[in-house]
Amino acid sequence: MSEKDAVDAITDQWHAVRPELDTTPMAVFGRIYRISKAMGDAMDRTYARYGISRGEFDVVATLRRSGEPYTLSPRQLSATLMLTTGGMTGRLDKLEKAGLLRRSPDPHDRRGLQVTVTERGLALIDEAVTAGLEVQRAGLGGLDEEEVTLLTALLRKLLGGL
Repeated sequence: MSEKDAVDAITDQWHAVRPELDTTPMAVFGRIYRISKAMGDAMDRTYARYGISRGEFDVVATLRRSGEPYTLSPRQLSATLMLTTGGMTGRLDKLEKAGLLRRSPDPHDRRGLQVTVTERGLALIDEAVTAGLEVQRAGLGGLDEEEVTLLTALLRKLLGGL
């Protein structure tokens, strides 16, 4: 096992002043939060090298992983990314200005729009996703393959229960 960490210090303090409390949930979710924050910061730095934020990465990556023709409606993007249409519009404006995507009329709905990744956007997102996975892989470096598999299963189960 590893040495005590900052979360242990917090739970130890609670045990000292409230020994009757079971701080196990605090220990689990405190670590999940800290891992998420540390990895989120690392991903922000990684994507910044490509001139995009994590939120902008999410938009272009969603289009990319949707498969050819790499096109979705703004409504589909908003639903997938759990964003308001107003929040989505700001991201789309910036990404279109950067030449990473384009908006065009939907040929099946005169009132609708389609958002499509440009060739430049495809090249950028393919590089950025690879770089992001390298950072995430390094973050798992302290675990062996069996531990990663177990952690994945446990987190899936925990998330499903929430």
